[in-house]
Formats: sequence, C-alpha cells, structure tokens
Amino acid sequence: MTQSPTLVAERVTVRYGAHAALSDASLALHPGELVVVLGPNGAGKSSLVRALSGIVPLASGRVLLGGEPLATLSRRAIAASLAVVPQRVDVALGFSVREVVAMGRAPFQGALLLPSSEDHGRVEDAIARCDLTRLADRRVDQLSGGEQRLVAIARAMAQGAPTLLLDEPAAHLDIRHAHAVFDLVRAEITRKKLACLAVLHDLNAAAQYADRVVLVAGGRIVADGKVPEVMTYRRLRDVFETELYVGVNELDGTRYFVPMRVRDETSSASADGGRRSEKPGA
Repeated sequence: MTQSPTLVAERVTVRYGAHAALSDASLALHPGELVVVLGPNGAGKSSLVRALSGIVPLASGRVLLGGEPLATLSRRAIAASLAVVPQRVDVALGFSVREVVAMGRAPFQGALLLPSSEDHGRVEDAIARCDLTRLADRRVDQLSGGEQRLVAIARAMAQGAPTLLLDEPAAHLDIRHAHAVFDLVRAEITRKKLACLAVLHDLNAAAQYADRVVLVAGGRIVADGKVPEVMTYRRLRDVFETELYVGVNELDGTRYFVPMRVRDETSSASADGGRRSEKPGA
C-alpha cells in the first residue's frame, strides 16, 4: 500500500511581478521515492523547489507538509520535516565543514543550540557518507565549489528530515563525485524511506536513478510519470527543442541519451534513427 505523501503541491502558481514562473503545478512526494524534475533553463524548476520549501509566496494554490498547510508552519517546524539544498548555496565565512554540517541539527536543539550525543553522531555520519572526513576541519570558504556542494548535502543529511529537496545537487561536481552523490541520495532514500525531489540537468542520471520524472516547460508541468512514459524522444525533443538519440541498454533496459548536432537537411534521417531506437510505444 502506498504511504501518504509527505509533501503535496496543489495547483501552485508563483509570480515574479507580472511574470508567472510557475503555473497551476500539482504533485505529491511519497516516502521511499525519488522524483526527478527535468526541463530547460527558465522552465520553472527552481521556482517549484522554492514554492515547495515556502521560500516564495504563492500567487495561488497551496503546499501541504505532513498534511498541514506549509504557510501556517513556523520555520523551525518546517526545518524539522524538510531539508533543502538550493541551487545557490551561501558560503558560511569562517566556519569549518564540521560546524556547517552541524548547523543542520539546529531545528532539534534548544535556545542555546547545545548539541546532544545524537547530534554529534548524525553530523559525523553525514560527513563520512559525503566523503568529507579529510576536510572536516577546513574552512568552507577555502573549498572548491564542488566541495562546498558536498558540504551542503551533508548538512541536509545531518538534518534528518523525512523530506528532501535538492536543486541541482551535482552542480560543480566531476563525474565520479556526481555519481557518488546520486548513489548516496538513492541509498538514503531506501534506508530511511525519505521522500526526495531533485532537480537535475543530467538526463542519463535521471533515467538511472529516478522512480518518477516530472517534466517542466514554460512554467508548467507537462508530464509526470515513470521514466519510459516521460523520457521519450518526442517529449524531450519538444521540451528541450533539440535533437537527441534515445537508446536502450540491452543489459538492463536503462535508457540513455546523446545530444545530436543538426548539420543539414539529412538530419531528419538522424531524427528518425532517434525514434527507432526506442522500444515500441515509447
């Protein structure tokens, strides 16, 4: 039986002045599920994350966290149930990696922010799982952009909230560390039954790791479903406005994607090849 969703958006609209960055968006996140959001730049992906986390006011609609309207909850209550890694992470000047990761435990501490033994344990575990042990005493503002990204993810892991929002978690990371992050997130979702939404640009990572894919274009959710249903040649071509080859790995059935350069009128043959690469009905 499917568990009740931890986070729900009901017909949410976000406006910046007269511009509707997100229109009439509805979705639900369930425990143990990784939902990947895909779409071109400016499609509304980050606005969706901001709306779900309560960072921006809603022009219409509502967000429910644990069944309660997000707008009625205090920031401490939200932080106890929802961990967020935004697209742009502010660097905590002068603080060490361990101190920044420990900030994730603040919602569970008293006014003096005195850490418990559980807090210490969660912080060290998150540091180790994000491969940051050798950097634990280094100042965060002295790290590379990719290392700072890992610190932000470790802080969210230490927070221990049942719902996780990740906006481009692999930004600034090389291939090895990006896939290590995807493996870590996937393992945490399975181990702790987290509900997780992640904005990605990597189509191949989305196809390998997502339980569900949400495709966003022009500020609207245009598709929401399993990888084979959503990540088709026609859908991706229309949303990203580019040609790509969609292949299927014969060993495990995983889809993979290769952008194609359109050279001349013969490119239509390549496009047909992209369509034929999919299984019937894709």
